[in-house]
Amino acid sequence: MALTDEQLVCAFESVTLAAPAFDQVAHVRVGWWYLRHYPLGAAIDRFRTGIRRFAEANGAGRKYHETITVAYMLAIAERLADARALDWPAFAVRHPELFQRTPSLVDRCYSKAVLDSDRARATFVMPDLRDDCASRWARLLSRAPEALCATLNASVHTAAH
Repeated sequence: MALTDEQLVCAFESVTLAAPAFDQVAHVRVGWWYLRHYPLGAAIDRFRTGIRRFAEANGAGRKYHETITVAYMLAIAERLADARALDWPAFAVRHPELFQRTPSLVDRCYSKAVLDSDRARATFVMPDLRDDCASRWARLLSRAPEALCATLNASVHTAAH
């Protein structure tokens, strides 16, 4: 039986979702749900917190990557700008690039060296390969100062620990 959006988010937040079920599609779907229900900063913060908790509970805490998490949330937010009224299936069909693995959306914006760096794992780093990614995401963050503050505060906190 397929989960509703709310059931998926609840299972993710309560860490009752089986780890194999939290695949790329589920990651994007949970991020999409948060971005439809919260302002950008709060959505990023809830997603970041949830992924860390989920990873820790499943013995994969070291897999968390701040830059990849925030980059995907920004990419989803961009695509929601003209698709907010779409339900999940329609949104997913309209934006298959969010699920492409090789090269992933992030791989197209970041060099391997940046993504492999400890700095990018611990803090959000702007894209280094494509200026269009960096400029679009900077505009998105500048229009949502709470998102920029939340991202910077979490990044500083993460880097300090």
